[in-house]
Amino acid sequence: MYGVTIEELIEKMNLKNVTPEIDVEKAVLTHPDVNRPALQLAGFFDHFDKERVQIIGYVEQAYINNLSQEQRRTVYDKLLAEKIPCLVYSRGQMPDEDMLELCNHYDVPCLVSDKTTSDLMAEVIRWLKVKLAPCISIHGVLVDVFGEGVLIMGESGIGKSEAALELIKRGHRLVTDDVVEIRKVSDETLIGSAPDITKHFIELRGIGIIDVKTLFGVESVKDTQAIDMVIKLEDWNRDKEYDRLGLEDQYTEFLGNKVVCHSIPIRPGRNLAIIVESAAVNYRQKKMGYNAAQELYKRVQANLNKKSDLD
Repeated sequence: MYGVTIEELIEKMNLKNVTPEIDVEKAVLTHPDVNRPALQLAGFFDHFDKERVQIIGYVEQAYINNLSQEQRRTVYDKLLAEKIPCLVYSRGQMPDEDMLELCNHYDVPCLVSDKTTSDLMAEVIRWLKVKLAPCISIHGVLVDVFGEGVLIMGESGIGKSEAALELIKRGHRLVTDDVVEIRKVSDETLIGSAPDITKHFIELRGIGIIDVKTLFGVESVKDTQAIDMVIKLEDWNRDKEYDRLGLEDQYTEFLGNKVVCHSIPIRPGRNLAIIVESAAVNYRQKKMGYNAAQELYKRVQANLNKKSDLD
């Protein structure tokens, strides 16, 4: 699992570091959840999720304020001795001198956020789930077409980048060309993005590298996109029987998540951009409850029943 440094957390969540002596570049988070150590402050450490970000909210601080200084130091010592990755105070609350002293002693970064506890927890969890999600890299092109994330796959040189360029000229947005980094952020959602080195670039054989952001403007690119469907481009094979109705969806799988997949045969003269647009709109229609293939099937069945009644 990929790790996230405390420094990245501080920058992303706009946190104040009240223990600047501690090296936050080396401290690494490997778990995407957070924990409010209320029970730990009361002395119960069974099943303690010590690898998580620990957040001190209003309730935890109110409990601490009721303790004597000796009790506080004992509680702080037990908590920080567990080698937690960091401690974050919400609502702009500031740690006392004993906490700061022991944080420095145990090398635990102590941070402060102005956000409410629930908002801070939600933002940290959402961000960490994306950053620490299982990730794979595949060969393909990811484009945002009418708000749907379309992953175009196929053998090298089959026309993926050319199709993406035509879609960009038609007002759609490029996420990544050639290499797609796919992260599983939930059991339903896959997020695609570009490696930093190739972000916003397209390679066209015979021309070279094109900077899409510079040529077509910032509205033509996007950093991340949920992958809603896959289109596989393949050379036309007259001996192969292709699906002409689409009554049943076909799927492909990434990181255990299934994604709707269409295999598109390529022949000279086929406009790939229009095909991809139509596939994206058709997919959106299905999500809204309308399936053209099933509607056709119902009409055919109704027509056959009508003829049989006449006979």
